[in-house]
Amino acid sequence: MSGCAAAEPFALQVLGNSMAPEFCKGCVVIVDPGAPVSHGAFVVAEHGDGVILRQLIIEENQWSLNALATGHPRIRIAGPGVIRGVVTQRAGRRRAKRKN
Repeated sequence: MSGCAAAEPFALQVLGNSMAPEFCKGCVVIVDPGAPVSHGAFVVAEHGDGVILRQLIIEENQWSLNALATGHPRIRIAGPGVIRGVVTQRAGRRRAKRKN
């Protein structure tokens, strides 16, 4: 991404359950590349040949990406350079789960 488009929010669909129960498979998230990055934020970061949704952990100047579901390793990153944006909204839960 380059130019103005690089700063525009974008939507992604969650493909797995590594971030359940907060972000379940099929959930759609809105990612803002211009939002401030901070400890505990849910971020989309470059990983391998794609991108990954994880919770950012910053402890003692060490940056890492953590899954919410058990069984997924914490991924160390060099810093904010690999972060594509911060999750600012979530959608996609079925109506049956929200209605009273």
